Amino acid sequence: MDFAESDEHRDLRAAVAAVTADFGGSYFVERARAGEPTQELWDALGKAGFVGVNIGEQYGGGGGGLVELALVCEETGAQGAPLLLLLVSSAISAEVIEEFGSDELKARWLPGLADGSGKVVFAITEPDAGSNTHKLSTTAVRDGDHWVLNGTKHYISGVDEAEAIVVVARTGRDESGNARLSLFVVDADAPGLARTPLPVDIQVPEKQFVLHFDDVRVPAGNLIGEEGAGFRQVFHGLNPERITGAAVCVGIARYALAQAARYANDRTVWDTPIGAHQGVSHPLAKAAIETELAALMTRKAAWCHDHGLPAGEASNMAKYAAAEAALNALDAAIQTHGGNGLAREYGLLPYWGMARLLRIAPVNREMILNFVAQHTLGLPKSY
Repeated sequence: MDFAESDEHRDLRAAVAAVTADFGGSYFVERARAGEPTQELWDALGKAGFVGVNIGEQYGGGGGGLVELALVCEETGAQGAPLLLLLVSSAISAEVIEEFGSDELKARWLPGLADGSGKVVFAITEPDAGSNTHKLSTTAVRDGDHWVLNGTKHYISGVDEAEAIVVVARTGRDESGNARLSLFVVDADAPGLARTPLPVDIQVPEKQFVLHFDDVRVPAGNLIGEEGAGFRQVFHGLNPERITGAAVCVGIARYALAQAARYANDRTVWDTPIGAHQGVSHPLAKAAIETELAALMTRKAAWCHDHGLPAGEASNMAKYAAAEAALNALDAAIQTHGGNGLAREYGLLPYWGMARLLRIAPVNREMILNFVAQHTLGLPKSY
């Protein structure tokens, strides 16, 4: 067991940090407050080959895996500019299309995903289904050389920035009455597809949408893999989403702790820096420990995925630990700043919104605890 980071990974961290540092926290906070995309940073990372670091070289990607993509997610966050769409475009959509898509779908979409010139987002969540994927009501019915989609998706990120959407739809039911799911690549401007902005009170650059599919016709060739194989395909994408979400949280935690440590060293009250007081230093030290533990589990989960090993348990644990670590780090950082922790000048609250979102999505911590109770501890299923 080797915990030493390779030279290649250290170089990747440094290169991603260098690109992101040219933008930094002030850029992210400005865009988060305005609700505007961080497109310039995305383009810069794409040009440098980092957005598609996990995509095969034959499609213009970096030829790496989820370990490398997680490093990109972590380092952008650590420089103060976390990118939520790395979770859905680079992690879910790219992984699913490359693993299960036809040669035509790979050739059409992977080069743009690799160089950052295109984004493909992901639509599974529905207002009445929640975490119960079997209750998905969006349907796809075969009609000649097309599939016809009808239904509604909820809380879909970044549709306004995307060329296409990977949509999870029900294409039938099995002998037990459970949904048979299939995945489709749907053009974001397809006739019959309406998108409505979903207002949220957190400050993040990426917008949320409700999608309505009204007899949206999708070419048969846009079916990803086999009809009815959606459950297996979805979880091949959801584990990467959880892992990269964890990596983003680790990066946010590192950024918050760096800001807090700088402030605690510089801020002097009663002739000594406030960082000398245990009431300030201990919460930050505790958050630093939690962050490092979450980072280790995130690396394990990414390694398991890249080696074709079962990654569900590690992915869920990493996502749980990292979201908690990020929120604890931000809370400690805000408290360290005192009243300045709420001041616009210091720009900490937008990161709290991002971390709080990632405690809920892509899977909430209660469902993770259900998973661990059942699969790790062998306890009876509770739902």
